[in-house]
Amino acid sequence: MSEVRKERVDAVRNRRAILAATEKLLAMYRAADISIEQVAAEAGVAKGTVFHRFGSRTGLMTALMYERAQALSEAIANGLPPMGPGAPDRDRLFAFLDAVIDMVARNKSLLAELAHTTQTVTTTETESTADGGGKPVYSYWHAHLRTLLATQRPDVDADLIAHLVLGSLHSEPVLARMTAEGPDRVAAALCVMVRSLLDAP
Repeated sequence: MSEVRKERVDAVRNRRAILAATEKLLAMYRAADISIEQVAAEAGVAKGTVFHRFGSRTGLMTALMYERAQALSEAIANGLPPMGPGAPDRDRLFAFLDAVIDMVARNKSLLAELAHTTQTVTTTETESTADGGGKPVYSYWHAHLRTLLATQRPDVDADLIAHLVLGSLHSEPVLARMTAEGPDRVAAALCVMVRSLLDAP
């Protein structure tokens, strides 16, 4: 094996180990309480390796959130109905909303930390340099939601409504409510709002 290939293999292995270590620590602690030193120790790598691969603590958390979010994007593009292609637009829309709320609920600590450190309402709106760029996840989700809304209600501002729906799920009051009560109440309220929009004369 050439030195260059060995370095690439090592880099991939280290990246996986670091993300796996972060996942494990997030299952035990709040994102805000996890340090680079803890991640490095859990992954069995030097602290400098984490910084070299992800740039910063925020870069690491963003890369992890990006990976989790990518799974939903893949389900939208290639998954089975009702999430994936083949289902009526209305069914796809509500399946997507349920999946987004579930993902936010399972990652609320990570999302809250990223919202605090980056001062944004979306955690995947910018490309992750650790992942070599690529299409922003938020933009992809927004375009998908906008399209589903516009096909059913071409008379409304689907672009802005899609931003309002997605942005609301990253707000501190909503994240706090999910932490205190779980996702069901938020999911029910959001579905009522969207159904009211779709069914309005």
